[in-house]
Amino acid sequence: MGELIGMVVFGGIIGALARLIMRGDQNLSILWTIVLGAVGALVGGWLAGVLGVDATPGIDWIRWLLSLIAAMIAIYIYLAVARRR
Repeated sequence: MGELIGMVVFGGIIGALARLIMRGDQNLSILWTIVLGAVGALVGGWLAGVLGVDATPGIDWIRWLLSLIAAMIAIYIYLAVARRR
């Protein structure tokens, strides 16, 4: 249960940061921001593991950056698909 709450909080932070950095109008609800931020966090954590930077001392800046980029890509894809409908 604690991991789920952590993923929601981390997803919200990553999703909000991704939307803040992205340019243009993003017609996206808070729920989708959290979900896509969580997807970005999962992908970023996985990539950090693949690259061998997932267990660094202190704050994992590389994992945060990878998660942020993955969330931005996820939001971009979601918005592109939603606009086609």
